[in-house]
Amino acid sequence: MTPTGPCNAPDVVDVVALGESMVTFLPSRPGRLADVPSFDRGIGGAESNVACVLAAAGHSVRWVSRVGDDPFGDHLVEAIGGCGVDVAHVRRDPGRPTGIYFRTAGDRATDAHEVAYYRTGSAASAMSVTDPDPAAVRAGRVLHLSGITPALSASCLDLMRELTARRPGRPLVSFDVNHRPGLWGDTDAPRVLRDLARGADLVFVGQDEAWGLHSPEAVRAALPEPDVLVVKQGAAGATVFEKRDVTFVPAPRVDVVAEVGAGDAFAAGFLSATLRALPVRDRLRHGHLMAAAALTVPGDHATPPSREHADRLAALDDAAWGRLRLGPGWTAEAQRADEEVRTP
Repeated sequence: MTPTGPCNAPDVVDVVALGESMVTFLPSRPGRLADVPSFDRGIGGAESNVACVLAAAGHSVRWVSRVGDDPFGDHLVEAIGGCGVDVAHVRRDPGRPTGIYFRTAGDRATDAHEVAYYRTGSAASAMSVTDPDPAAVRAGRVLHLSGITPALSASCLDLMRELTARRPGRPLVSFDVNHRPGLWGDTDAPRVLRDLARGADLVFVGQDEAWGLHSPEAVRAALPEPDVLVVKQGAAGATVFEKRDVTFVPAPRVDVVAEVGAGDAFAAGFLSATLRALPVRDRLRHGHLMAAAALTVPGDHATPPSREHADRLAALDDAAWGRLRLGPGWTAEAQRADEEVRTP
């Protein structure tokens, strides 16, 4: 599947990513939030993470959102814009704050992991069907959304239903389920997320968040509508359903530092390869490689491999791919090797 989108529009970009980004406070050392003495500031947001990785991979990307008219909003706009992302359509809200959150250094999968969100009533939660500008949102070959946005407010859910409605002439709609139970409260999140996913053209979903379904085939049976369904199976790999074809590609072995941001990076890698009309195997491998870059750093953002290096790894035969092992610093080492080759 290759996105068609409004390619002749003067303001067209490869990808528009819509969703909340927050200022993230990362602990200076392991331990309970109550015990950590200091934090380092970063940025975190599923859609802006995807936007930053895609921009680093050489794509034109726009992030659409709302932030407070406050210093944290300044930081987000400047930091995400500094990654090469178009932030001209981020609205500043003088009456609502920019969301922030704190988290522990531990793995999200452990009981010791803590996250403290301060996003209720945030500027992004005020997004609605009348804000942001519909033309800015739809002026991309791909519109990337996630299941985090509809959990923010009733108006955000209305916006997501509008953007995932199947209408002629819309861009290719990419939807990452991103089920975060802590954001939904007593709402019937599985039903809402399934309904939104059914309206998308390309869906990413982790098997561990797929409503208790225990196989990729069961997930596909629950979501037959999307043209392309990507079921992420953790360290094992990922399966793509496209028309009648089913393709599984194992993930490379990775020395994991932290799992934060890996799913967003995977989506960015897959979208990048989709924009380039690469074969489905290579789309999955690019997703795995971008995820590996995120897994080998402590924060949400990692320096991805260069397009040339990622293409070389994605082209490995099955045996060589199976021997691949990636650890901290692997993208920097590859960049240095590429520079040495180019230096006469």
